[in-house]
Amino acid sequence: IRLTIATNKLFPYKVKQRSISTMSMIYDEYGRPFIILKEQQAKSRVKGLEATKANIIAAKSISQIVRTSLGPKGMDKILVSQDGDVTITNDGATIMDRMEVNHQVAKLLVELSASQDDEIGDGTTGVVVLAGALLEQAEKLLSRGIHPVRIAEGFEKAAEVAGKTLGDIADTVPFSADNLDPLVTTAMTTLSSKIINVDKRRMAEIAVNAVVGVADLERKVVNFDMIRMEGKPGGSLEDTELVNGIIIDKDISHPQMSKNIKDAKMCILTCPFEPPKPKTKHKLEISSREAYEKLHKQEQDYFKEMVQQVKDSGANLVICQWGFDDEANHLLLQNGLSAVRWVGGVEIEHIAIATGGRIVPRFSELTADKLGKAGVVREISFGNTKERMLVIEDCANSNAVTILVRGGNKMIVEEAKRSLHDAMCVVRNLIKDNRVVYGGGAAEIACSLAVSGYAETVVGVDQFAIRAFADALDDIPLALAENSGLDPIKELAAAKSRQMKETNPLIGLGLNQDANEEGSHAANMKDIGVFETLVGKQEQISLATQ
Repeated sequence: IRLTIATNKLFPYKVKQRSISTMSMIYDEYGRPFIILKEQQAKSRVKGLEATKANIIAAKSISQIVRTSLGPKGMDKILVSQDGDVTITNDGATIMDRMEVNHQVAKLLVELSASQDDEIGDGTTGVVVLAGALLEQAEKLLSRGIHPVRIAEGFEKAAEVAGKTLGDIADTVPFSADNLDPLVTTAMTTLSSKIINVDKRRMAEIAVNAVVGVADLERKVVNFDMIRMEGKPGGSLEDTELVNGIIIDKDISHPQMSKNIKDAKMCILTCPFEPPKPKTKHKLEISSREAYEKLHKQEQDYFKEMVQQVKDSGANLVICQWGFDDEANHLLLQNGLSAVRWVGGVEIEHIAIATGGRIVPRFSELTADKLGKAGVVREISFGNTKERMLVIEDCANSNAVTILVRGGNKMIVEEAKRSLHDAMCVVRNLIKDNRVVYGGGAAEIACSLAVSGYAETVVGVDQFAIRAFADALDDIPLALAENSGLDPIKELAAAKSRQMKETNPLIGLGLNQDANEEGSHAANMKDIGVFETLVGKQEQISLATQ
């Protein structure tokens, strides 16, 4: 039952337009009339093939939105939230996440992009474009009377062939701690389509050094928890740096405390510097000066005991999750202890892991063996502002690293952080599995040719679905050429014909290169150095097909 509110002015008009048998009228407690329309949903319900096509159109419209963001020449999107927050990005997962999608099938594409981001970290735009292309081909097959189940079965067979082809054409890139060039080259391919591509070589090196700094190359394990990213608007993207340690967006609590602490021994507290408070409601009446002075002295003794316990443990730096008042701050200064307050829970955990310290919930439990150790803790300032950050370097327990991202404004900083995260995910994937395929649409064209060849051997209706899958794979190089302002059909045809003539699966679209003698941009991707991880590309095809 659907409720439609009618004002007094419109109400007589609505009554004339509808049969009394399909509606009834009720009044709320203020006397306002409501018309109840019966069976309204049943009348507008779509069934069968029409419903399937309506769902496909909804998903295609989402795919078309992110299609223009694909590739090195893809456009950025400006997204404005209801609160007025502006996001500029061409990261597929971020675009999909920030869009307000109400259609249930379209939401599946949003989840698809999120799955690619969680599993691989890169290729979030490509997976949505490919899924949209597959649905577009499915719509044509449905119009020809082919059953959806047969289409799905054909797509699954084609996806298996495409995945096997990717494995056959993949190259293994050897790398070691002394030779990180293959990792840098692959990270540069990822950053080519990002906002930081103007300085992609340096950014790629930062991403690779960050991942290698926390990775166990022998076991092929990367602990991403040890990589922090902090952003600070101001300066330029070129000022972005990698710090071997932890940076937190806090400063020393008192201006006269030491700002540079060498051989730091830090106590990490989750208890506040203040007298204990009763758990129940209480009321205290002070009727004399002596009683007040006694209470004040007791409070002073609490503070002194806390500070003394910290000093007795051997600490020379206090990291506290909670705040403390000027009384405690002054006592800490008098005792030669530097302090940092209001440090977040996540930062507290990172500091504890990196420095080998234990998080202490009560002052009575504070001992020397629970202190975290670092080579130097220093406070840094930015330009002529009062903004400061704390750097903890030479941590005792692990190789924790932090990337300090700088940029002209908050939007640039946030997009740079997302771009570096994608690059680091790609480097991590390559450390786990060092097989690569070649970009620029080369892998998709090779898979398309293989799937088309396989379709010739299949008997029955499935052949149509397998051919459609091959056509959908061509949509990726078409979109790349289209976004570069080139003739997409001409560029795809040139790359495809060269692959077939030379039997070379490395030919793709060199969109950043000059045109060749034939007037196209078909080029050998291995020579240009455009790599993508095999696992990322296989996951793209698998997720889009599902």
